[in-house]
Amino acid sequence: MPPAQWGPLDANISMLFTELPMLSRPAAAAAAGFTAVEAWWPFGAAVPGDAEVTAFERAVRDAGVQLVALNGFAGDMPAGERGILSWPGRQQEFLDNLDVLLGIGARLDCRRFNLLYGNRVDDAGGDAAGGSAAQDELAVENLTVAARAARRAGAVVVLEPLSALPRYPLRTSSDVLGVLNRLPADCADAARLLADLYHLRVNGEDIPAMLDRVHARIGHVQVADVPGRHEPGTGTADLDGWVAALRRLGYLGWIGLEYAPLDGTAAGLGRLGLGGGTVPSSAQQS
Repeated sequence: MPPAQWGPLDANISMLFTELPMLSRPAAAAAAGFTAVEAWWPFGAAVPGDAEVTAFERAVRDAGVQLVALNGFAGDMPAGERGILSWPGRQQEFLDNLDVLLGIGARLDCRRFNLLYGNRVDDAGGDAAGGSAAQDELAVENLTVAARAARRAGAVVVLEPLSALPRYPLRTSSDVLGVLNRLPADCADAARLLADLYHLRVNGEDIPAMLDRVHARIGHVQVADVPGRHEPGTGTADLDGWVAALRRLGYLGWIGLEYAPLDGTAAGLGRLGLGGGTVPSSAQQS
């Protein structure tokens, strides 16, 4: 079945519509037919200025789209950092960012927050094993605080495996569930797996078996084809079958299109039967 029949789809505006500046992308997504978007942390700092936050919120609100998922601050992404949840010495930065993240969620009615775990660091204390254990303890502490805050807000936090990052320790669904299973019982419904089917498949996960096993603990889903991380249909992944299995198993939530367009956003959406084949001219650059 074509992606248009997969059920509710959202556009990840950190990977799509990159021909435009961030503040123009929500309107571009709306003009392409999307009713919902998601984004990586759209600011350069864990605690951005009020004007930056207001401008982003206005761009989403004015576009008339729903922000359905938002990443927390992930550190210096171009330098390879992938989150600060488990980083010693950055706990206050994490907590300060959590306050901003939840504030944006409250104002835009966003109820899913992706908290990247963070790479292993050399100065976490003790030997390699001891340092890893210290990071994992800190991650559980921080994730407990975040899950409880999200639950009070009627939201969930999600945790995802990543690929192609040798120092990032969460690579499979079992890795993520191993963290989630350490949380207190009152956090169970507020902390879930982000099933990024691209990362999981690249890391060797048997996707149908994984979905059968853990579907009840999935809080959000993202897709891209394998290999290449481009739009569905450009690789060999059985995305149709995987999405059909998700729906059959009862996952009714959003599926985020989080791929790198092979030939630009417009061409990719056209290939999927979405978006009309152009980057909308109504989304003016700013």
